[in-house]
Amino acid sequence: MDYLPIFLDLKQRNCLIVGGGGVAARKTALLLKAGARINLVAPALNDELAQLSKAGRIAHIPATFDPSHLHDMALAIAATDDHPTNQAVSLAARQAGIPVNVVDNPALCTFIMPSILDRSPMLVAISSGGASPVLARMLRARLETLIPAAYGKLAAHAARFREQVKQHFTHSERRRLFWEKMLQGPFAEMVFSGQEQAAERYLLTALTQEHDQPPSGEVYLVGAGPGDPDLLTFRAMRLMQLADVVVYDRLVAPAILDMVRRDATRIYAGKARNQHTMPQASINALLVQLALEGKRVLRLKGGDPFIFGRGGEEIETLSQYRIPFQVVPGITAASGVACYAGIPLTHRDYAQSCIFVTGHLKDHSIALDWTALARPNQTIVVYMGLLGLEELCRQLIAHGLPASMPAAIVQQGTTPNQRVLTGTLTTLPAAVAAAALKPPTLIIVGEVVKLHQKLAWFHPETDAPG
Repeated sequence: MDYLPIFLDLKQRNCLIVGGGGVAARKTALLLKAGARINLVAPALNDELAQLSKAGRIAHIPATFDPSHLHDMALAIAATDDHPTNQAVSLAARQAGIPVNVVDNPALCTFIMPSILDRSPMLVAISSGGASPVLARMLRARLETLIPAAYGKLAAHAARFREQVKQHFTHSERRRLFWEKMLQGPFAEMVFSGQEQAAERYLLTALTQEHDQPPSGEVYLVGAGPGDPDLLTFRAMRLMQLADVVVYDRLVAPAILDMVRRDATRIYAGKARNQHTMPQASINALLVQLALEGKRVLRLKGGDPFIFGRGGEEIETLSQYRIPFQVVPGITAASGVACYAGIPLTHRDYAQSCIFVTGHLKDHSIALDWTALARPNQTIVVYMGLLGLEELCRQLIAHGLPASMPAAIVQQGTTPNQRVLTGTLTTLPAAVAAAALKPPTLIIVGEVVKLHQKLAWFHPETDAPG
């Protein structure tokens, strides 16, 4: 993050604004809403600020800026059209250790003002880090339509009963589950529709019916897809926000992991070739242990958990211990990566079938049904086959596929770092060695690879022929 988003309590605290025009007036109105005491330095004021000064709502200092004006200030805002003055405010505030914002000049700021969606006591702040304030305002406008004003009332009602609920539940997880139920159920709907007394009665009745006991655990086995966060399912997103613990694999993209509930505990259980951070049996045991502790466990896997993801083994273990679980499919790498590479896995003119295999080496060989793979009009998709690519190509040729059969390898498919190399069974291994590709990769063999150059739509400028 370029900036740490924080919310400041400015009620009855002195804040300095330098400037007397329209920009200063807008910043003054915002700080007044936050309850700040405004000290405004400017030789002259526009009509709006003059009226505020006359009404005693701001303290006007009719002068040019001097560092002494920063004494006892909680923060400072420079809102003039004079660059030397703005620089002087920034320098003096930094030296005094006072947060400072210079309007439309991020380089002089120690904090920036976000675009704000006000549903007090709920606040949503959106910032582009100064890169595009217009974009931040556009996103805020979109959120305006998604978050009704009644959410402020909902938060206020929750605040009224917060202490009572806290006293009822000694287990924090049980308390959180209760609030999640209230804020997504009939209680919230009653508040939204103006039935506030009925909502309060409903909450109190529900509270008396809830027992203070440790919550029961559950495991969510969720496919994270091939890398692009936009490919997550709605259900995956919902469960990612409910989990207390996330156990994730190496192939889960960082951008997706960032979307998990922020206070959830994260446990890395990734596996690379010959480097198992946690053996599969230990992962199975960990999921059981966490669930028995009453945790809601998110088992987050790259791609789809049931396609070379060993998800079946994990839920077999959960079943043995009678632990509740859910399985959420994800877009498997074969489908997602091929799509982003512009390579249809089936096509009426080129391939009427498709087969998925894993290319893990065992004793320096690949134990595959080569005869079944080397069939005409078929697309072969190889997971985890980078290390064995040369042997793979050699065996396919030896079992009947022409040496000129098109083949492609995609590195970090569906992500901004996607790279596609194309060639033939003869040329692809050398091209991959020269490019020094690293996992994760996906190999596609078949006539459909010919369509890549024509159909590539995602970052085609990164493609390189083999």
